[in-house]
Amino acid sequence: VECGGYDPDAFRKNREIEDRRNEDRFHFINWTKTAFENVDVIPAGNGIMHQINLEKMSPVVQVKNGVAFPDTCVGTDSHTPHVDSLGVISVGVGGLEAETVMLGRASMMRLPDIVGVELNGKRQAGITATDIVLALTEFLRKERVVGAFVEFFGEGARSLSIGDRATISNMTPEFGATAAMFAIDEQTIDYLKLTGRDDAQVKLVETYAKTAGLWADALKTAVYPRVLKFDLSSVTRNMAGPSNPHARFATADLAAKGLAKPYEEPSDGQMPDGSVIIAAITSCTNTSNPRNVVAAALLARNANRLGLKRKPWVKSSFAPGSKVAEIYLKEAGLLPEMEKLGFGIVAFACTTCNGMSGALDPKIQKEIIDRDLYATAVLSGNRNFDGRIHPYAKQAFLASPPLVVAYALAGSIRFDIENDVLGVADGKEIRLKDIWPADEEIDAVVAEYVKPQQFRDVYVPMFDTGTAQKAPSPLYDWRPMSTYIRRPPYWEGALAGERTLRGMRPLAILPDNITTDHLSPSNAILAVSAAGEYLAKMGLPEEDFNSYATHRGDHLTAQRATFANPKLFNEMVKNEDGSVRQGSFARVEPEGETMRMWEAIETYMNRKQPLIIIAGADYGQGSSRDWAAKGVRLAGVEAIVAEGFERIHRTNLIGMGVLPLQFKPDTNRHTLQLDGTETYDVVGERTPRCDLTLVIHRKNGETVEVPVTCRLDTAEEVLVYEAGGVLQRFAQDFLEGNAA
Repeated sequence: VECGGYDPDAFRKNREIEDRRNEDRFHFINWTKTAFENVDVIPAGNGIMHQINLEKMSPVVQVKNGVAFPDTCVGTDSHTPHVDSLGVISVGVGGLEAETVMLGRASMMRLPDIVGVELNGKRQAGITATDIVLALTEFLRKERVVGAFVEFFGEGARSLSIGDRATISNMTPEFGATAAMFAIDEQTIDYLKLTGRDDAQVKLVETYAKTAGLWADALKTAVYPRVLKFDLSSVTRNMAGPSNPHARFATADLAAKGLAKPYEEPSDGQMPDGSVIIAAITSCTNTSNPRNVVAAALLARNANRLGLKRKPWVKSSFAPGSKVAEIYLKEAGLLPEMEKLGFGIVAFACTTCNGMSGALDPKIQKEIIDRDLYATAVLSGNRNFDGRIHPYAKQAFLASPPLVVAYALAGSIRFDIENDVLGVADGKEIRLKDIWPADEEIDAVVAEYVKPQQFRDVYVPMFDTGTAQKAPSPLYDWRPMSTYIRRPPYWEGALAGERTLRGMRPLAILPDNITTDHLSPSNAILAVSAAGEYLAKMGLPEEDFNSYATHRGDHLTAQRATFANPKLFNEMVKNEDGSVRQGSFARVEPEGETMRMWEAIETYMNRKQPLIIIAGADYGQGSSRDWAAKGVRLAGVEAIVAEGFERIHRTNLIGMGVLPLQFKPDTNRHTLQLDGTETYDVVGERTPRCDLTLVIHRKNGETVEVPVTCRLDTAEEVLVYEAGGVLQRFAQDFLEGNAA
C-alpha cells in the first residue's frame, strides 16, 4: 500500500507500482499457465484467494463422473480453513507439502484430535464477529487445541451467518488448530444463494448433506472425545495485542492494561505518544463478512456527519478481499463516506495484514526516528507479530473494521477509545458510543444492498480465463539478473552435502512463541538490512526494494531474510547487563564473537559448519512460510530441538530435510543450562515418533545425553526426510520409475 486510502487514485497507482516491481514474478506465474495443462491463473488485483474460494470457487459438494462427494481443499496458506465455515474440510499446508502432492505423492497426516466446541448464548448488541473470534482465539489457545480439528455446534453456532463463521474459521491457525468446521445448515444454503451459486448446485448441497448425514440436525447426536463450551453472550468489544493474536483484551480495559493513559493531543503539531501510524481495514478475515464492512462504513458516515476527521499522521487504507465489497458499498451510498475519512479502496489483495503496508510519509517517518516515538498500527487482520506490520510500528493491534476507523479518528493507542472524547459537535462531546452503528441498521443495509447478481458480475468474467497458447518448452527461461525469480539451489550447496547430525553448533537459542515472521519476515526490506544491501548492489533503487515476501523466488535475497526480524531475541546474545539483546544477531563460536545474523550464517557456511537451533514452546507458529524452513536449511541447520512445534512449519522443515526434535516434558534449554558454547550430536535410528538421543558436548568437556522425541510423525515423513527433502524424494522416485 504505497498510496493510502486518502488518495482518490490510490488503487490505480498501487496497481501500477505492483505491476512494475513484480514483473518478473508475474511473468513466471503467467508462464505456468502455458506450460502446464491443469493450471489456471487469475490475474493480480482481483482479491484474496480465501475469499474468492468462499464466494465462488467452493461448490461445497463436488460431482465427478456422476458421483457426488464432499468438497475438500488443501491450500498453501495457513488461512485456507476460511471455507471450513461452509462445511468444507479445508486445511492449510506449507508450499513444500503441496509440492509433494503436485509431484504425485500423498499429503499425509496423523489422525487428528477432534474437539467439539459448543457455542451457546446470544451475542450482545454492538458486538462484531471480530470480537467473537478474538475471544475464541484466546480461549482455544488456552485450551491447547493445537493440531486438532475443531467442530463448532450448538444454538450459538446456528445463529451465526456464514460471514461470521468465516471470520472465525479464518483464524484457525491463530488458535493453533488444523480445521475449524461448521456443519451445513440453512445459513449455508442462504449464503450459497446470496453469492449467486447455480440453483441446481444449491439444491444438490442441501439434498446431499441431508441424505449423507452431514446436515447440522443429523449431527446433533455426535459424540466428541472432548467438548469445550463457550458463551457468546460473554463477549465484549475486544482487541488483541501487542505481538500475538491470542493476547485479547476488552476495550473497556485499555486503561487497566496500561495502554490508555490520560490523553491530550499535543498542541505543537507533533505526533502523540502511541501514535497510530497505520489504520487498515484489511484481510479476508473481516472483509469477507459484509456485516463487518458495512459496520465500518456506517461508523464512517456517522463520524462525517459530526465533522470528525482522521488524524493527519494516520496512514489509512481499505483493501477488501473481493470486488463485491466495492459494489455493495457504492450501491448503499457508503463508499464515499469511507473515502472521505481516508478509507478509499487501495487494493483488492492481501496488504497490511501480511506486512505490505507500504512506505510512510517521509516527514512522519523522520519524526518517529528522531523522537524514538512509540508508534503503533491498528488493523482488521489476523496477525500482529512483532515487526510484521511495519518496521516503524513498534506494536500492532487487531480490531474490528469499525474500531479501525475509530482509531484513525483518535490517532493514538493511548486514547481510551470507549471513554475519551473524539470531538465536539454543536457543543456536545462525541464519544465512540455516539457514532457506533446500531445492529438493526447494519443488518438492514446488508439485507438490502448485498445481492447475488453482484457476485455473478464479479466472478463470471474473472473465471473466464480463456485458452492459453502452449509454451514452446516445458523449461522456464530463467532471468539471470532477477531478484524475484532465480533458478533455485536445492540440488547443490548445503542440500547436496551429507547431513551428519554431529558436531553441530547452535545458530540460535530461542524463547517460546517463535513465529515464522521471526524466522523469515515478510514485511518491507530496509536499506540497512542484509537483503537491502544486496538489492542495492543489484542496482535496485530503495523505493523498489519491496517486501521480503515478494522476493521469495530469489534465494539470494530470501536467504538474507533468515532471522532478519529486528524484534528477534537470540538468547546467545547478551547486553552488558546480562539481558538478552534484541535484534537480528548471532554469536559465532568458538570465538564468541557477536555479529549480524547474516554475517554469522555466511561465516558458518564458509566453514561448512553443521548447525542446530534450540527453542522453546510453540516453535514456528504463524504463516505457512516455506522460507522459514528453506532459510535455515540453506544456512546449514540440520536439526531443531524445541519444546513443541506448530504443525505446518514442522512439515516444512521435514520437506527441506531438517530434523525436528522435541524435548521431553520438564526438559528444556533452561533445565539443561544451555548457553550456546556447546556442540551437539543426534544419535539413533529414525522411525515415526521414536526416541532419539541428543548428545550435548559442553565447553568444559562434560557430555550430557538427553532423550528427545523424533517429530517425524509418519512413515512417509521418514522417507521424505531420509531422502533429504521433498524434491530429493521425488527425484529418487522418478529415477527409480524410469529405471524400471
